Amino acid sequence: MTVLDRMPAGDLVTRITDSPTGFSGVDGDAEWAAEVRRLADLRGATLLAHNYQLPAIQDVADHVGDSLGLSRLAAESTASVIVFAGVYFMAETAKILAPDRTVLIPDSRAGCSLADTITAEQVREWKAEHPGAAVVAYVNTSAEVKAESDLCCTSANAAQIVASLPADREVLFLPDQFLGAYVQRVTGRANLHIWLGECHVHAGISPTELRRKASADAHAELFIHPECGCSTAALWQAGEGDLPAGRTRVLSTGGMLAAARTTTAPTVLVATETGMLHQLRRANPAVRWEPVNADAVCRYMKMTTPAALLRCLREGVEEVNVAPGVADRARRAVQAMITAGASPAPAGVRAR
Repeated sequence: MTVLDRMPAGDLVTRITDSPTGFSGVDGDAEWAAEVRRLADLRGATLLAHNYQLPAIQDVADHVGDSLGLSRLAAESTASVIVFAGVYFMAETAKILAPDRTVLIPDSRAGCSLADTITAEQVREWKAEHPGAAVVAYVNTSAEVKAESDLCCTSANAAQIVASLPADREVLFLPDQFLGAYVQRVTGRANLHIWLGECHVHAGISPTELRRKASADAHAELFIHPECGCSTAALWQAGEGDLPAGRTRVLSTGGMLAAARTTTAPTVLVATETGMLHQLRRANPAVRWEPVNADAVCRYMKMTTPAALLRCLREGVEEVNVAPGVADRARRAVQAMITAGASPAPAGVRAR
């Protein structure tokens, strides 16, 4: 029996309720934060939180960042337990990189609409149609899909990864069609084949909406995530003069944070999941940070509720495992992503 097993449940834990939409019943207040930190210390756990998490989750975490930054932290961590406040493929990636560590996700139902657009079997069939092609998988994919890939990438280094491949080699880029179109435009690569998947949140941020908001504020800068349905159109619109070229920037979430620290614009319009606004406002409170679409909220990211995180640390659930054979094959592709160039620093590190 561990120290945690012998502890009384406490009022906070007894308030937790479950439903198909997630765990609830606990507020992310100071009492909750103190209990989360206490339990994390008892478990020897490090808490990693993606930029799209709820503000309370971001504030209590040890590290906050984008997929690439958090992947590196998982690989380098010496903690015996990694708690990943994100979606399931992210926790899988942490387990692939740290197979000897216990990896927990607060709610295993936190999936990803983009990752669900392709399966390992579909990758194998696609590869059979293009023998010898290099498969570049966006990190937003399952472990099984990563295992069928040659290289993984994030939005921060996708163009760099593709550009590193021999110019005469076909490339299969999956699964995000908007990121793929952005990479194709940046690299000018004609032999890049793109899977037609999309993130339902980013796909909902339209070029028309972006142009309307940009036109309404002549001094605003535009920060656009390359997964967005508006990203490729935005690059074209900036080139044609429909959007201000000098104020239109396509950036990963880590890139947004780096740019946030130096911008002098009075307003920045942000085209990505709205959870990112919390870190941007902290990085530069003098700027007015506005979402292009206030409804761009990922329900999967928001399944890591205060109640779910408390339950996770209290009960040691839910553990994430990846079959050794799958993990070994996927690790090669993920390591290529980790070692490819510099990554923006994690969005925030908890002072302890």
